[in-house]
Amino acid sequence: MEKYIIRGGRPLMGDIEVSGMKNAAVPVILSTVLLDDVCTLENLPNILDVSYSLEILQSMGAVIKRINKNTVQIDTRHVKGGSSPYDLVRKMRGSYYIMGAELGRFGYANVGCPGGCDFGVRPIDQHIKGFRALGAQVNVDGGYLEAKTTSGLRAAHLFFDKVSVGATINVIIAATRAKGTTIIENAAREPHVVDLANFLNSCGARISGAGTDVIKIRGVDRLYGCTYAIIPDMIEAGTYMIAAAATKGRLHIRNVIPKHLESISAKLEEMGAQIQEFDDSVLVSGPASLSPTDVRTQPYPGLPTDVHPQICVLLCLAQGVSYLTEGVWDNRFRYVEELKRMGAQIKVDGKMAIIEGGQPLSAAPVQAVDLRAGAAVVIAALTANGRSEVENIFHIERGYDDMVAKLRGVGADIQRVAVPDEYPLETAN
Repeated sequence: MEKYIIRGGRPLMGDIEVSGMKNAAVPVILSTVLLDDVCTLENLPNILDVSYSLEILQSMGAVIKRINKNTVQIDTRHVKGGSSPYDLVRKMRGSYYIMGAELGRFGYANVGCPGGCDFGVRPIDQHIKGFRALGAQVNVDGGYLEAKTTSGLRAAHLFFDKVSVGATINVIIAATRAKGTTIIENAAREPHVVDLANFLNSCGARISGAGTDVIKIRGVDRLYGCTYAIIPDMIEAGTYMIAAAATKGRLHIRNVIPKHLESISAKLEEMGAQIQEFDDSVLVSGPASLSPTDVRTQPYPGLPTDVHPQICVLLCLAQGVSYLTEGVWDNRFRYVEELKRMGAQIKVDGKMAIIEGGQPLSAAPVQAVDLRAGAAVVIAALTANGRSEVENIFHIERGYDDMVAKLRGVGADIQRVAVPDEYPLETAN
């Protein structure tokens, strides 16, 4: 077992480089199944979810060649449909994109229901609705989703009942090889939806409207290989922006798209932080005292749900009462008990938390209950005087590329250590 040891109380100072975006990399990697060709993907984050995605492709017959830790060549000419292994698929939520890719290329998919972080009900009903609209027969049985079509996918005009990033991406992937023009209304507008569309268009797809709530996909018979660089990770950038504000530090965060960070920047400025934007970086200076505020997460371009737990740490440090409302998932507050171990005063009522801030957090042993919650307890530990231990760090390493090295590079006292899973009993001489 591995864990982080953090001795907090130090401001983060210096430059930090953001990696490629996890939420863009996974669908791009899995969508290469649509191709009968070779692709080179650059700026991939070196994280577990990327490794799992590549392993899924390998198990299906793809040839994977590592050029370097952030660049991979993927040859999907010999991929077989319906062969993704359950034990890999269940490790991450984003594995469901293999459904759309297999449907688009083979007209058949048989995929284990996905895993990933557990923070409430995360149904795939909108995915299924989209596949059925495209002409697939879909059944869920025994932990597997089977989708098939006898005459190929056909274009459809569909309106999502609610904004779903995953369903939007999955339908885009499947519809890319469908006959005719598919129109998605009430589509998600997140940057990683746009990145997927840009990648597929680089391969010969005909997708327009990505980044708006109406997306059109004109189906094509074949896609071709290309070289493509994944966009920077706005959630990683936002995490380090929040860490700078929480520790009263000053971080120059490089390799970002500032526009993607506007909602985060606005909220940090509201709390007293100073933000300077440059072409591909932001400079964040934490205030001497944080102001309380009200926060609500929303689909893009609103404040991302994936910075919800990290923002909560800031609110715990602010001088007064703040309110945090989760506007995307049913329940994302499992991490609250970990912050309470550190002295946080938080009351949760349904999808809203009331936070009484103003007191420093205390060092304590805590655990990462999911990916972004793990980032939150790391930030909390960085602010707390004394020694904290963070367990279950595999959650964090699913989505953050070399967090320990990056934080150490800007002054954090953080170590990744291995400890025995079991401690042997001492025997008398």
